[in-house]
Amino acid sequence: MPEVERHFASYFGELLYLKLRSRLRSAQAIEDIRQETLLRVLRSLRQKGGVEHPERFGAYVNAVCNNVLMEHFRAERRYDQIGEDQPEPVDRKVDLDAPLIDRERRREVERVLAELPARDRELLRELLLEEKDKDEVSARMNVDPDYLRVLLHRAKSRFRKIYTRRAGGAQQGLSHAEP
Repeated sequence: MPEVERHFASYFGELLYLKLRSRLRSAQAIEDIRQETLLRVLRSLRQKGGVEHPERFGAYVNAVCNNVLMEHFRAERRYDQIGEDQPEPVDRKVDLDAPLIDRERRREVERVLAELPARDRELLRELLLEEKDKDEVSARMNVDPDYLRVLLHRAKSRFRKIYTRRAGGAQQGLSHAEP
């Protein structure tokens, strides 16, 4: 029986290699699929009943090979393969710098607010930071709600002007520091 198995492995192994070579790039994958196909066919031969239609044996080996090949492709798609020379993917779920950046932005906003006139500072804090109701703020400041919109626009414009001036100054300071 070992001689028959060796002949089987030799004969069909070469045919399987020719088939798989056109479908796969990896020599290791070709050999793995070829070995798995031969193993499955030999197991089925050893089971009770063996081969029912010897004239279809070649087609049976080919069908087993197709099944093993499809299993290989499904498994390959399930897990993305990353090459050893590629960097690890960035974890976008956790941004370790976000709290630091948020704190720095809050500090910068506070610095800019400190440079604004008191009325603008108060208006921006209440409407944008504390998210108070516009009608409530306009009543407290004793201005018409439509005029409050104008005041808010002007305060935002002043804020933006100071903020960009400070950001531009910080960038110029960096560019002068570099050789």
